[in-house]
Amino acid sequence: MPDPHSDRSLGSTGHDTADVVIVGGGHNGLVAAAYLARAGLGVLLLERLDHTGGAAVSARVFTGVDARLSRYSYLVSLLPRSIVADLGLRFAVRSRPVSSYTPVRRGGRDTGLLITGEESRDRAAFARLTGSEREYAGWRRFHGMTRRLAERIFPTLTEPLPTREELRARVGDEAAWRAVFERPLGEAIEEHLGDDLVRGVVLTDALIGTFASAHDPSLRQNRCFLYHVIGGGTGDWNVPVGGMGALTDALAGAARAAGARIATGHEAVSIATDGRTAEVRYRTADTEGTVSARHVLVNASPRELAVLLGEEPPPRARAEGAQLKVNMLLRRLPALRDRSVDPREAFAGTFHVAEGYRQLETAYRQAAAGRMPAAPPSEIYCHSLTDPSILGPEPARAGHHTLTLFGLHVPARLFGGGADRDERLRDDLLTAALAQLDAHLDEPIAGCLARDAEGRPCVEARTPVDLERELRLPGGHIFHGDLAFPHADPYGDGTAADPGDPAARWGVATGLPNVLLCGSGAVRGGGVSGVPGHNAAMAVLGR
Repeated sequence: MPDPHSDRSLGSTGHDTADVVIVGGGHNGLVAAAYLARAGLGVLLLERLDHTGGAAVSARVFTGVDARLSRYSYLVSLLPRSIVADLGLRFAVRSRPVSSYTPVRRGGRDTGLLITGEESRDRAAFARLTGSEREYAGWRRFHGMTRRLAERIFPTLTEPLPTREELRARVGDEAAWRAVFERPLGEAIEEHLGDDLVRGVVLTDALIGTFASAHDPSLRQNRCFLYHVIGGGTGDWNVPVGGMGALTDALAGAARAAGARIATGHEAVSIATDGRTAEVRYRTADTEGTVSARHVLVNASPRELAVLLGEEPPPRARAEGAQLKVNMLLRRLPALRDRSVDPREAFAGTFHVAEGYRQLETAYRQAAAGRMPAAPPSEIYCHSLTDPSILGPEPARAGHHTLTLFGLHVPARLFGGGADRDERLRDDLLTAALAQLDAHLDEPIAGCLARDAEGRPCVEARTPVDLERELRLPGGHIFHGDLAFPHADPYGDGTAADPGDPAARWGVATGLPNVLLCGSGAVRGGGVSGVPGHNAAMAVLGR
């Protein structure tokens, strides 16, 4: 839906001025706009689409159905409470009543592992699955380690970037440091845990949107894992009340209330700078114009930044996404083959499908060889069990529920053979992923799908090529590229920037003193956090 509050006055003279121009109206750009406008700077935000929000939006996905789904990003963990408080946002999250459920067929029977966070229930669940309490003890030790990392690292994300040794001292746990920052994550998983299913549940946090093996020497899986276990200082993943668009709508409102101008339908096409002032050229459906500013913040990927500067993207900017995102609306939740678990519990947390440790490695190897995984791994959750407010009155009365599926190990390299081939492959992947789910259901998921106003099943799938086309995510990569460790020299290859540069001090430097990254491609970027937007604003303000 077009933004009714967009500033359409731009372009009337062909030239405008601002203290800061922000390119891109995703959640990080909106965070930066709100902070800078509240500090008294003249802020102009240019957004290519006809609405703000980027990947953090809510939408009525299915024709004639009153249900607002978080169409792309869908859970919140990394958003600091300090940002919500600083900007006075009317935005809330709810904790999920269940952590996860992982179904499996063992010994000729359908069973699984339900993790609720209640010690007595979890201890019994692990013993029932594995036959002893040894695995639960290993689980507790492993997650005790990640909890210590969360408590000590998460507060640093909105502080000036520490050096590697400063962060290591702050962690103060050499075993935990080596396990996550120095050795492939698979080693720590295998040391602590013995059960294949339990190992897989842990490993999935390292593979969300990241194409890697548990033992990848690059440690990209470690960096992804770190960000998935430190959110909020606890690692908890929460449901945004009202859907993800509730956050970005609140951010846009806060930015406008502080005086920022937001111009949707205005696509930035180039940036020129001499290091002191910059000029951003933009175009709309019927005009072109320029804006002069002291600072430019880019809420887009490093690859898009290179395009705007007229430069060749650096090697690290050539990202590759690796996920399948599926949105569904159900008439009712399906029954499970594992009769010991209520579907309302199983789907309230993360429902793991084909995510055993060996299954994940097999799927990775098949995709790395250019083949679609025979058993696509995925994880699923039901937003409406925790927050039914995203359903309109009619679907709510009818007992409908949303279902979100996030598939792993679906790299962009599998696509690119033309629109028709990409569409066939998307359909094949969707069919294969739902077949893996059906293997644990007492009825096919297709029979539970609601129908839209035209009688079509309410299911939508998006692949990396779709995300690149719709959101300009490089290679469909949801983090704009491989995540970085949250310290100076973030990839451990000697590429630390000048610590005397304010932008480098906050992890948002681009090599140009008045052009900063404020999106997921910044150090400490990735996920729905607002952290890069906050940090870029702090760099501009000299904090």
